[in-house]
Amino acid sequence: MQNLWSDSDAKAAIAAHAKKGIGEDLALRVYTTRLLGGEPKLVLHGGGNTSVKTRMPDITGQTIDVLCVKGSGWDMGTIEAPGLPAVRLAPLKELHGLQALSDEDMVNVQRSNLLDSKSPNPSVETLLHAFLPHKFIDHTHSNAVLALTDQPDGAELAADLYGKRAALVPYVMPGFALARKCSEVGQANPDVEGLILLKHGIFSMGATAEEAYVRMIDLVTMAEQRLAKATRKIFPGAALPSQLAKVEEIAPILRGLMSIPAKNGGREAAQRFVFEFRTNPEILAFVNGKEITRYSQQGPVTPDHAIRTKNLPFIAPAPEAGKLDVFKTEAKAALDTFAADYHAYFERYNGKQILAKKELDPVPRVVLVPGVGLFGVGNSSKDAKIAADLAETTVAVIADAERLGTYECIPEPDIFDIEYWSLEQAKLSSAAEKPLARRIAVVTGGASGIGAATAAALAKDGAEVVVIDRDVSKVKGFAIACDVTNAAEVQVAFDKVAATYGGVDIVVSNAGAAWQGKIGTVDEATLRKSFELNFWAHQSVAQNAVRIMRAQGLGGCLLFNTSKQAVNPGPDFGPYGLPKAATLFLMRQYALDHGADGIRSNAVNADRIRSGLLTDEMIAQRSRARGLTEADYMGGNLLGLEVTAEDVAQCFLSLAKAPKTTGAVLTVDGGNIAAALR
Repeated sequence: MQNLWSDSDAKAAIAAHAKKGIGEDLALRVYTTRLLGGEPKLVLHGGGNTSVKTRMPDITGQTIDVLCVKGSGWDMGTIEAPGLPAVRLAPLKELHGLQALSDEDMVNVQRSNLLDSKSPNPSVETLLHAFLPHKFIDHTHSNAVLALTDQPDGAELAADLYGKRAALVPYVMPGFALARKCSEVGQANPDVEGLILLKHGIFSMGATAEEAYVRMIDLVTMAEQRLAKATRKIFPGAALPSQLAKVEEIAPILRGLMSIPAKNGGREAAQRFVFEFRTNPEILAFVNGKEITRYSQQGPVTPDHAIRTKNLPFIAPAPEAGKLDVFKTEAKAALDTFAADYHAYFERYNGKQILAKKELDPVPRVVLVPGVGLFGVGNSSKDAKIAADLAETTVAVIADAERLGTYECIPEPDIFDIEYWSLEQAKLSSAAEKPLARRIAVVTGGASGIGAATAAALAKDGAEVVVIDRDVSKVKGFAIACDVTNAAEVQVAFDKVAATYGGVDIVVSNAGAAWQGKIGTVDEATLRKSFELNFWAHQSVAQNAVRIMRAQGLGGCLLFNTSKQAVNPGPDFGPYGLPKAATLFLMRQYALDHGADGIRSNAVNADRIRSGLLTDEMIAQRSRARGLTEADYMGGNLLGLEVTAEDVAQCFLSLAKAPKTTGAVLTVDGGNIAAALR
């Protein structure tokens, strides 16, 4: 483990914080916290915590002793000074004399002693930091330390390695009891550099920020060097099909099977999920192992992971190419067993709780697929990425543990206590979900104009949005460069969406361009070129969307930009209007043929929207063709108002959220009776 401390960087951090009125102690605490948080082998996604004991003025101006400790919800890799809220230290120390303290009372005491009531909740391990005497304290979930201690003889291995440099703390659930135990061990071993929390993590302590940080790096390096001596061959491979199905083929199947059905029996799932796929040689060795049902089903490598990954990952069957129906049947049976096992796990331990818990959903948050890789599963792309990161860490830790001996984590009752611990569950609580949360949306022609406005509107309402366009260089977020008139490129793009997020729920087929000319004299090449983009591309996009939607079995939503030209053609605009009219009826055919699949198909007819399609030059041309000024042309509707791309986006958005509307055309043109359908 590399020591990243830099005297010059530390001085720069002190100077930068001084300009904000922040003292040296807290400045250095931020600096080394970021050093630790930037190393994924030490800290991931809000895990770990740090503290410094210093002095600050209270509201009366009196300087008092405080503990600045990492606040809940802050990430160590990007933390700022407000993420280390100051808590009055004396009242915290007084709690040491208690024999017991409930979690609720602990949180109340910590919050009531904040110097700033608007600060985030101090870490659940605040009392541990307070009860130890050291000025700077660091805590991480080091991969190497976990691999060393997640063993049946982990205590002996750690004692042999660290000797008098670090003291051992048996596993105790975080909170008041762990704080008392660490204080007891610390008092018995006052000269140690750190504490090894068996099957949990590591603490290092020091008089300075540098000393605590360097001790952490040194202690972790010792564990890494010990693991490097272990060369036992691990994960002998299991027999797999000679040809495996592709990730883009199996992801939609799994996503559909793992969605929670609506109570009304409709195809609209009450709860669906977003995926994040990972694979590499290390992951493949893990998921392909003959003993995967042993080493992967022990539990999380550190208790902190349980709230993100649940107690166990799900092992899917190995998917054979060309036999997706078999994979679906076997995966469903395995998921039913997983759910039944989770219900039983909950029942085993819920009855032993003083206050009964509410059972969480039985859907796995990590899926292991032999021959393919693993999926992180979450309510959003962010959550899925976190689950996948933790799963990759689990793979690495278990691999090291198995080289050394036999992987063994905390017992199942302790896993349950962490997974259902109210203080940990609070980390996941959030405001009500947005209407399109958990939905995966694709917008073609989404880099500008109506497409960009629609992509933004869908994202604002919670969807995970993928933009498809020929030029995506200026698109922020997930985008795929694709010419929608190239059927092969369209298939590759949709496969990439399915492999990335797990499937597709909403598709806005918007890409288009306008060709002009009198229909009696326009050349065939122009007309065919317009049909390629304004009709055939819509068909290619819709076919690929339906392919994935049917694999999911969750229904879906197709939305077409058909333009008012489809029903109210303009002079000299036949090359554009004719394929748009065909696309309008294409929309209706999809509604007719795939309503039984729960797939809705609707269209938006817009008119005179400034964009890359209707440029200033074209506005001038169309105005002249109609004998109007440009202002009268753009506002030539019953309301006398120019319609914007954002107005069209809201129409697409409303149709995306209309679960019982299909075969409909929504007009947004300011009012044009000639283009009104009904």
